[in-house]
Amino acid sequence: MSIPPPPGPQQPQGPYQPPQTGPPQYPQYPQQYPQQYPQGPYGQQPPYPSPYQPWGQGYSPYTVPAPVNGLAIASLVLGLLCCLPGVGLVLGLVALSQIRKRGERGTAMAVTGSVLSGIGLALWVLLLATGGAAGFWEGVKEGANDRSTLSLSTGDCFDTPGHALDDDLVTDVTHVGCDGGHDGEVFGTYDLKGTDYPGDDAVGDSADQRCYVLEETYAFDVWAVPDNVAVYYFTPSEDSWAAGDRSVVCAFGSATEGGRLTSSYHEDADSYAPEQVAYLKAAHVLNAALDTAPDSDYIEDDLPGNKAWAGRVATALGEQSAMLRSYEWTADTKQPVLALAADLDKARAEWGKAAKAPDADTFYAHYDKGGKLIDPHRTVTVRKALGLTTVPPAYEEGGGDSGSGGSGSGMQV
Repeated sequence: MSIPPPPGPQQPQGPYQPPQTGPPQYPQYPQQYPQQYPQGPYGQQPPYPSPYQPWGQGYSPYTVPAPVNGLAIASLVLGLLCCLPGVGLVLGLVALSQIRKRGERGTAMAVTGSVLSGIGLALWVLLLATGGAAGFWEGVKEGANDRSTLSLSTGDCFDTPGHALDDDLVTDVTHVGCDGGHDGEVFGTYDLKGTDYPGDDAVGDSADQRCYVLEETYAFDVWAVPDNVAVYYFTPSEDSWAAGDRSVVCAFGSATEGGRLTSSYHEDADSYAPEQVAYLKAAHVLNAALDTAPDSDYIEDDLPGNKAWAGRVATALGEQSAMLRSYEWTADTKQPVLALAADLDKARAEWGKAAKAPDADTFYAHYDKGGKLIDPHRTVTVRKALGLTTVPPAYEEGGGDSGSGGSGSGMQV
């Protein structure tokens, strides 16, 4: 096989090119410019035209940051607050997955939220396994109950530290059964109204009046409560009032220092015979009206209020008399009951005149006459005929006094 010789200077280039043994040779092209530019005044050349165009107005040299993943934020919040740890953990894991797919920010928040939520979830599992959650919830409930006065309800029997029913000293009680020895028995509760603390005296006056009304709803015949049993009440302090406490607790307790109660004094109408119930229900009507006396120390301090009270008593006396007359009494009880009803009619007339009195002196005159006609001792004959207790409670001896001209709950019949 022959190899053609390299082309000479007179030989034309053929299609075959021998391999080059040295560095590649590139053709040289003369620099040619399409035109000459005139010289400047000082011999400077004007600038050559640029092949590039300047940036347009729509270009911004700053990049827009990626958005923060919302689930990452939620996971971090739940992790920091230690609430719903399971939810915070799930949200954190979902957020990490979304961040990788979408190129969003928030990895650190998602990781932190997941870690904190995981710790919280582990603690909850530990509490449930050891019973700590139940103890925690009981503590929460006890804290909430501490907002009310000693956390007592009607019918509760309790002991106090040192066995002393002193409102200034009692700060805690222990619930006990009513069949054995106990310091107190709650017979009623009620809530005070208002936003501002009314003061110790006003709170005490309210309890002194309302507790004797509630006593009748717990012990159907208050005369049946022994003389060695007294009425106590626990009221909110100024500090507990600020914390939301409005409850007043009325309770039976021993009237002797260091004494204790031995049984419950709760009785309803089912504990009495029909004739006894008929008499006691009529008596309750008058007692409820008597217990609405105004808080004034003297009649003249609030003559209009006392006149309105006298009007309520007169109305109750009329209702009580009508109830006694309408019942079919037995032969042994009819005569004393009708005699009592006649006294009640006379008393109603005097209280009615007191309600219309033009001045305090006139009010006092009719009030004294009406008060004597409903003296508790006038009911002893009827009570004896009905088989009820005939000894008035100690606070009713002498007519009683609740700060309203010698009236108040002391005239219960």
